[in-house]
Amino acid sequence: MINREDQWAFIVGAPRCGTTSLSRYLKGHPSVCFSAVKEPHFFAQYDLRSCPDDELRAIVERDYLQRYFPDCPTDAKVHAEGSVSYLYAGRQLEPILRLWPKARFIVALRDPMSLLPSLHQRSRYNGDETVADFQRAWELTAERRQGRNVPRSCADPRLLDYQAAGMLGSNLAKLFEVVGRERCFISFYDDLIADPATVYRNLLDFLGLPHDGRTDFSTNRAGKHYRLGWLQRALKRPPVLTRSLLASEQYRRRTGMLTRKKNSRGSVTQLLLHARKQVLEWNTISAPRVQMSEALRREIRDTLKEDIELLSRLTGRNLDHWLDVRAPAGSTYAKMSNGASAGDSRDECRPSETKQACS
Repeated sequence: MINREDQWAFIVGAPRCGTTSLSRYLKGHPSVCFSAVKEPHFFAQYDLRSCPDDELRAIVERDYLQRYFPDCPTDAKVHAEGSVSYLYAGRQLEPILRLWPKARFIVALRDPMSLLPSLHQRSRYNGDETVADFQRAWELTAERRQGRNVPRSCADPRLLDYQAAGMLGSNLAKLFEVVGRERCFISFYDDLIADPATVYRNLLDFLGLPHDGRTDFSTNRAGKHYRLGWLQRALKRPPVLTRSLLASEQYRRRTGMLTRKKNSRGSVTQLLLHARKQVLEWNTISAPRVQMSEALRREIRDTLKEDIELLSRLTGRNLDHWLDVRAPAGSTYAKMSNGASAGDSRDECRPSETKQACS
């Protein structure tokens, strides 16, 4: 049941900025009930702003709480989830405040020069992207916005809009307009990598949670690639006819395909999921390093310059170094542009379109 006094925390993105690490830390806190699926994408998938309060509560209780928070203990101090799509759908988060006025929002940010190649690499690994060269994928943005050159396996064409993904400033501004700056905790990727313990401690203070004594802040920052592209796409983005057999457990839960009976240990479904996991592990290799020309770096900087300046003003953080187009040996670009991230998002699947839930 929905209680307006409950404390909620939403890790809203951006992708490839450490959101999975932040989610893992919170999930391990004894006072936090984290969603059964890290990224439900519920409030980005459904536009609930026009719903009357009674209808809004009924929809959220049935399709959100029962599906993604079925086993929360009654003494949980904070309920949390981590849908990176929410940063790009800030205006649709208004119903959250109608339901839970004490809700807080955690925003992870990263230099787009390392974020975007990492996002491209992850989209390839997930089966959404088939263009191997990041520069070519960047150049296809305008065509893909018109529905052209979008791979059939792509769960959502918006996943391949790398320019929009890099517009962190404008999206943060929209989020602030809806939820207020005071409700938002800002986490910069560089800070999380350099001193995750301090970032986590500050996050707990922001959420009003006691410190749990966590000392394990290890991350898996190795970029992931695959041996066989067709096999990766078949398992990560299976065709509709085979989706009931090959889809991941997270996808099944997100779409309602998973039931407790079907998910029982020893079932055929579990055997298939286990086999799928083994094949994916065999097909996974280290990601190749992304090489970007100075011309491409300059184009990205020119495209995002005003947005980065806006982000700097919004966060009160000097981001002038993000505007440097040089990439000397051993730089941030060389270290981070190979698809690596402290927050690898697994089986990420965002909604194919926003649905108007109420007339």
